[in-house]
Amino acid sequence: MMSNAVKIWLAVALALIALGAIAFVGTMIQNGWDFNKVGTVTYTTNTCEVEEGFTNISIDVHTTKIEFVPAGNGQCKIVFFEDEKVRHSASVQNGTLVIDTVDTRKWYEHFSLSFSQPKMTVYLPPREYGSLSIETDTGDIAIPEDFSFDTLRIDGNTSSVNCSASAAHGMEIKLSTGDIRLEGIAAQELKLTTDTGRIQVNTADVGANIRIKTDTGRVQLTDTACTDLYAESDTGSITLKNVIGAGSFTVESDTGDITFDRSDAAGISVKTDTGDVTGTLLSDKVFLTETSTGRISVPKTVTGGRCEIKTSTGDIKIEIS
Repeated sequence: MMSNAVKIWLAVALALIALGAIAFVGTMIQNGWDFNKVGTVTYTTNTCEVEEGFTNISIDVHTTKIEFVPAGNGQCKIVFFEDEKVRHSASVQNGTLVIDTVDTRKWYEHFSLSFSQPKMTVYLPPREYGSLSIETDTGDIAIPEDFSFDTLRIDGNTSSVNCSASAAHGMEIKLSTGDIRLEGIAAQELKLTTDTGRIQVNTADVGANIRIKTDTGRVQLTDTACTDLYAESDTGSITLKNVIGAGSFTVESDTGDITFDRSDAAGISVKTDTGDVTGTLLSDKVFLTETSTGRISVPKTVTGGRCEIKTSTGDIKIEIS
């Protein structure tokens, strides 16, 4: 049986919750249900014009969204929508445009309420640049096709990356839970890593290797050419659609399915535990297949490159298109 004291405390707690809810609703009605008006963070818009020339770009931020936009007048500038106590600086140092975070908050000001997200818009003249290096925590990144770089490197946590810019020598993107989406890019080498985020590559021309690693995120490559492809996943599925490799495909997954849709390489090696391996290749192969309890259906071809597929309990079904 619940004691009288417990009943009283429960009644008091429920009354306080009800009063808090009434106060919240009243405040929101008074502010027209504009959540930004009840936040404890004040945002301002600041513009920094860059007069000096530069070749490389280095950005180090925390939660700021980053968007690159072609500068119509050929003048580089950065527009910051930022917390008045978490500002950004932009300067040219030894030929590199350096954008940093300047955090002047006291320790207790880190516990704040905000319904907005800081953002920077980087206006650049459309041309080829040297290196682009971005380090961020939660801010999303968007880079259009108007720009190209010698090298491109992005390191983030929950950020998502949407990139259509090319990188002549190489592109490396490493995220934790954010998604990676590449569209219409060209690079000598491509290296993509996520933990739980999805990886999607559409229309890519990669001169050498593509290396992809994810834990639970799904991987899909479409209309892509490369020399060698290395793709590894734990539980996420891997789909290759119209992907051509001049060298080899090495694809591994634990429980995720692996699908080939009119894709091919000179040599193919596939390994899964419980995931199925299905789809269509474009040329004859010498098939070497192995499964414990799964079913196997592959063409009885005896010419072509080596195609080795091993699973534990997954099915294997491959056709030649």
